Amino acid sequence: MKINEIFKSIQGETSYAGLPCTFIRITGCNIRCSYCDTTYAYEEGTEMPIGSILEHVAEFKTKLACITGGEPLSDKDTPSLIEELLSINYTILVETNGSYDIRMIPQKAIKIMDIKCPDSGTSHLMHWQNVRYLTKRDEVKFVLHSRNDYEWAKNVIAEYRLSEVAQVLIGTVFNALPPRTVVQWILEDNLPVRFQLQLHKYIWDPQTRGV
Repeated sequence: MKINEIFKSIQGETSYAGLPCTFIRITGCNIRCSYCDTTYAYEEGTEMPIGSILEHVAEFKTKLACITGGEPLSDKDTPSLIEELLSINYTILVETNGSYDIRMIPQKAIKIMDIKCPDSGTSHLMHWQNVRYLTKRDEVKFVLHSRNDYEWAKNVIAEYRLSEVAQVLIGTVFNALPPRTVVQWILEDNLPVRFQLQLHKYIWDPQTRGV
């Protein structure tokens, strides 16, 4: 597998935010969001066998691991890596952009699926059938760049009854939309979602890699 980086940090997003976590960032992505903050993962990386990845992960001594990218499902061996980690009692979060069929993710892993909003320029690439494959253990994430994104997300949440299907997360593109503004919209609409910040971008410099 081509691996961009493996590092230990706190989980900056999702309902697992704040917990120590090992991140495995897989090289490659099939889409190009307008606000992507990990463009370095499009091509950069080192080929590693799964055994070496597992040895590296074990050094960090955490049992929470996040498989991310890029887009981790763009690598055909990602499901095998997840299975190996699950077999040694890791809790696995898989962050995916929603364009691949998520049924390839092993059942015991926790799916964190983006639903790309219009300002990303990639909402037309969503594999909408994925919604029916989500469970209450899984989470869906909207990253907002504008009021238009918020209204679109609100309609999608209602149309697919997402709050009944999985945990719904709403966040913002860093420095593009004031978090306080979005929180006010959520409160006004009584939207059944969890608002989130990217904690790692407030703890470290937003451009810092490996955190």
